[in-house]
Amino acid sequence: MTDEGFRHPRLAALYDPLDPDRSDLDAYLRAAEEFGARRVLDIGCGTGVFALLLAGRGIEVVGVDPAGASLEVARAKPGGDRVRWIHGDATALPPLRVDLATMTANVAQAIIDPEAWRGTLRGARAALRPGGRLVFETRDPARRAWEEWNRQASYRVTDVPGAGAVESWVEVTGVSGPLVAFRWTYVFAADGQVLTSDSTLRFRDRREVEADLDGSGFVLEEVRDAPDRPGRELVFVARRPVAGSGEEGADTA
Repeated sequence: MTDEGFRHPRLAALYDPLDPDRSDLDAYLRAAEEFGARRVLDIGCGTGVFALLLAGRGIEVVGVDPAGASLEVARAKPGGDRVRWIHGDATALPPLRVDLATMTANVAQAIIDPEAWRGTLRGARAALRPGGRLVFETRDPARRAWEEWNRQASYRVTDVPGAGAVESWVEVTGVSGPLVAFRWTYVFAADGQVLTSDSTLRFRDRREVEADLDGSGFVLEEVRDAPDRPGRELVFVARRPVAGSGEEGADTA
């Protein structure tokens, strides 16, 4: 189920103002350039920040997300008509042949069900042309990032255009094995409304991700560091094999 923070219209409209620094996307823009991508699938595109950056560079982009409210924000942005927006997920995409598929930010970790995760990887593979690449990030569970998610560290008041002052903070509500649950709280000064959004992320270690990629027909090319969070995240670069390449699990479609 999509988190309330992405499917509630009032909260979806807060996403960009509360997280204006998207320097984390620079590495993905460089990857698109590195791999010469002309067609990109942005899985979990949210409010469309990355998709629109790509479209502004003349790249053909498909953005898919299960949160309708987030997609409405994306569509309404300048240049929104240059992106093909799909309401759904990567398990049920129309036929595509993209050069690059991405899952930025917490998208990969937000897919907590193992079968849904493997279905997402299979969907990404099917959308890629042979030789195309999948790039995504996941937080290194060894760094235990959730221990820093508390009200004292996260509390802030943001003046949001059109909404006024908004208080926000996050608190962890439970840790069970690889699953970390947390709740964001938002207080709107304009009318006193309090909204919350409960989320859960799955912290997969490197070996688990590598096994899932292999089982989904990918060849792992590289595991990189995240420039914006050095030593804290793993960035996976995987390739759909080319038929007849001789690689393990080479493509036959």
